[in-house]
Amino acid sequence: MKKQDWILILCVVAVLTPFFIPATGFFDWFNNATANHPYIMAFFKFAILATLGECLALRIRKGVYNEPGFGIVPRMMVWGFLGMCIAMAMVIFKTGVPAFLGSLGWKEAAALFAAPQLTWGKLGVAFAVSVLMNSIFAPVMMTFHKCTDIHILDNGGTVRGLLRPMKMREIFATKVNWDVQWNFVIKKTIPLFWFPAHTITFILPATFQVLFAALLGVALGLILALAAGKGK
Repeated sequence: MKKQDWILILCVVAVLTPFFIPATGFFDWFNNATANHPYIMAFFKFAILATLGECLALRIRKGVYNEPGFGIVPRMMVWGFLGMCIAMAMVIFKTGVPAFLGSLGWKEAAALFAAPQLTWGKLGVAFAVSVLMNSIFAPVMMTFHKCTDIHILDNGGTVRGLLRPMKMREIFATKVNWDVQWNFVIKKTIPLFWFPAHTITFILPATFQVLFAALLGVALGLILALAAGKGK
């Protein structure tokens, strides 16, 4: 391991340590802030953790955490925005899917999902929420992220470049590797990873849902960045 790896490890340890020391009150502050300001917290959680996943993917592919044109700050801005969208989608699907299941005849779906104890019924509802959210919302979000990723690289990884109009038609038609985007990102990672991962998220107590969803941001950034490398 290189010096940069040890620096990253020390930074991660320094950030996580307060969570495990009750006297700091950091864990309670984090949960209260998330409850009171969910979308602001979602912005920062995904801006930091999902971008970290992309940096880890770059480290795996090229041996560095950053390089000219990579654009860490623009990536953080994009991930922050996507984090707020993900938080919004979780609220919509956690509320809407149990109601939808009720309309199909499973009247107790909402009550089972809201119950504190883990049952097969609650697991089934959580799986349905995960499947519908990841089937409807995730492909759009992941494809949008891919377009912004290309846009950032095409504009030198600068904040000013990020704010330039995106050439969506050109990106869609000539720059997105649809074989990788469809056959790997959508067809494989969504059913094989995100369906079960978010099922676990939705059956956890609310306190742990916050932390688990944030940690999944690292995996999301890592998977999408590795897919970008796979396309190349």
